Amino acid sequence: MINSFLKYIEFEKRYSTHTVISYKNDLAQFSIFLSTFDSQLSPESVTYQHIRSWIISLVEDKIAPSSINRKMASIRSYYKFLLKSGIITKDPSAQLKALRTPKRLPQFAQEKEMQNLFELVEFGNDFEGMRDQLLLELLYATGMRRAELIGLKTTSINIKKKHVKVLGKRNKERIIPLTIEVANLIQKYLQLREVECMSEANDFLLLTDKGEPLYETFVYRKVKKYLGATTSLEKNSPHILRHTFATHLLNNGADLNAVKELLGHSSLAATQVYTHNSLDKLKKVFEKAHPKA
Repeated sequence: MINSFLKYIEFEKRYSTHTVISYKNDLAQFSIFLSTFDSQLSPESVTYQHIRSWIISLVEDKIAPSSINRKMASIRSYYKFLLKSGIITKDPSAQLKALRTPKRLPQFAQEKEMQNLFELVEFGNDFEGMRDQLLLELLYATGMRRAELIGLKTTSINIKKKHVKVLGKRNKERIIPLTIEVANLIQKYLQLREVECMSEANDFLLLTDKGEPLYETFVYRKVKKYLGATTSLEKNSPHILRHTFATHLLNNGADLNAVKELLGHSSLAATQVYTHNSLDKLKKVFEKAHPKA
């Protein structure tokens, strides 16, 4: 039934490949735990106590609460599927409660650091240099996710109207405006791409040096290389640029609902985490400007 569930979330629920793999690994781990608990026990015949024992074992193994909560989400989704399919009549995961996790503010690069990245770093005018610059520019200028960047097609870009069509989670499309500078860079890149990769029948926008579609590790390495050279952040990942995009918009007066739409968040609560960074900046301004601060 696990394979049927994985097909269901991939093709019907339209979950991302990354999420499907995570759910698959979580359920495999849960199945292994059940086999050591009782060799005759299958995931379809467990009780709440079995699931609770697994959660306790994860806590004892010092697995991070956030990771345990994700595993619980996998379990809940699986048993909802079994309930809907008529395989079980009672959901054993219904009583599960999420573990408390420490609230951490999203890390982001300072505006000066991003300015240094695009003004001081020499990317080069060849295909590799222009591709690397565009990769970083798009992540920072649009706030798109790494998977969304990888999935961009040449048809996703509208140079004339200066916007990009992004296919987000659950196959939801959104339109993100492009700055004139980024639109011009895309135009130059496409001209060079046509010369360098003419033999490749590939409609993905960003390609590797071999003319193949990007992959997650490739994007991560590029961001880490360039961002690490100009920022003081401990972690330099593609998601940091998404945090940076949202924080800089809010710091400069953008409407929260507008940022929500640009990020592709399904609820405002997911976007509100960035307001804390903005409040910190406002507090510093207040302390410097108010006579009684």
